[in-house]
Amino acid sequence: MRDSLPEWPLFGLTDDVRPALAQARQRKIPVALATLVAVEGGGPRPVGTQMAFADGIVAGYFSGGCVESDVADHAFACLEDGEPRRLIYGEGSPWPDITLLCGARIEIFVEKVGADDPALAELLAAMVERRPTTWVSDGRRRVCALDAQAWEGAVSRRHDPVPRLVVFGSDPTALAIAQLGVLSGLETTFVRSKGPEAPPPIPDLGYRRDDPQAALDAIGCDAWTSIAVATHNIDTDREALAAALPSAAGYVGLLGARKRLAERLAPLRAAGLPEQVLSRVHAPIGLDIGGKAPWEVAVSVIGEIVSLRHPRTPEPAHEAPAKRDRATVS
Repeated sequence: MRDSLPEWPLFGLTDDVRPALAQARQRKIPVALATLVAVEGGGPRPVGTQMAFADGIVAGYFSGGCVESDVADHAFACLEDGEPRRLIYGEGSPWPDITLLCGARIEIFVEKVGADDPALAELLAAMVERRPTTWVSDGRRRVCALDAQAWEGAVSRRHDPVPRLVVFGSDPTALAIAQLGVLSGLETTFVRSKGPEAPPPIPDLGYRRDDPQAALDAIGCDAWTSIAVATHNIDTDREALAAALPSAAGYVGLLGARKRLAERLAPLRAAGLPEQVLSRVHAPIGLDIGGKAPWEVAVSVIGEIVSLRHPRTPEPAHEAPAKRDRATVS
């Protein structure tokens, strides 16, 4: 790994580098953490994107192949000498032969983190306990806490809990939503009340057979949880909605025709569920992309969940000037 990156960059499919950091800590080896701290000219990845490098470990990507090999060389050099680095690619770079095809200018901060670093321990504990936290570091001194404040020369990067997805259902469409959720990096659980004892044959997918309320109580719901109700059974849909809508979940979607929504919500309304709670449901579920096949519905559902996680302000009709984004750097 020190000489080159793998020919097939599957490491870039991992957007969250915390599992790689956990792997390095478990092996008791240091890791080089690289953070994208500035972007000018519309780069392929946003500020805050990270990569992790250690012996036999690489995760994340910055440019889709333009700079990764060079960043890897600097990262392993950082592991050797312990000195933090700021790398510039694009305008003003000391390596003018390394450019991004999009013409962007990016800055990357690289630091060596020991396996016994208290800030790393706190970062990983917050991930397990589903707590947001903030990593602040200048490469020599670092802290990790929700209210951590950056000092001069330090980089600040907030880490939220891993996005979670709960899918209620049993048919191919529900399975497609769940499998695409797993592939998209969501911590995904499939719920089929009184379903088969054997779980769906989908790697890394959680499975529960209890009723909706018990399942959500066991899984836990927070603002980073999305719930997809796709059972094709009105009674089960109502039971799942009755458990999901009052929860802390950030997203609740219901599969089915819009014209049948009132029928599904009527018993919940009659049971006293407030209108503001009922109005939380996204129905029909997913983005309107026109397709109805299982994978097409799955793409629309995961697409809607991702779009709500990354809301954007519409650009004006005229040509906008080049934007400049920068991480919190003091």
